[in-house]
Amino acid sequence: MQPETTLTNPVAEEIANEYPSLLKRYQSLFIDLLFSLFAMFGVVAMLDRIGEVPTWVRIVSFILLWGVYEPLCVTLGCTIGNYLMGIRVRKASDETKRINLLRAYIRFAFKILLGWVSFITMFSDKQRRAIHDLIAGSVMIIAK
Repeated sequence: MQPETTLTNPVAEEIANEYPSLLKRYQSLFIDLLFSLFAMFGVVAMLDRIGEVPTWVRIVSFILLWGVYEPLCVTLGCTIGNYLMGIRVRKASDETKRINLLRAYIRFAFKILLGWVSFITMFSDKQRRAIHDLIAGSVMIIAK
């Protein structure tokens, strides 16, 4: 009796993505938080140099910085934290494609609303998808 051999597809193995750990995702999030804080200090310093700036300008600056940075960067490629940690957000249905701006905002909104709780599903999902990834149809992959 011949031993059973298993045929593997080397191309499929090469294409298969790895998924980042919770630690790597937290590190990316922390880097993005630091970047956002430094950027906010920079905006405040710039507005202070201008002089009297209406409160609404400060509010709009804050909203733009915090509400546009992550979704826009994810849509265009990656955030600074994602880049430095070597991870990317992609479509769950096709990991070679980026998510669109609407999905990025849905992902961002649920990530903010759920906070750290969103990450509990990572331990039971084979692609390590957080709740906000499941809702938005996204997945985090390790960049190659």
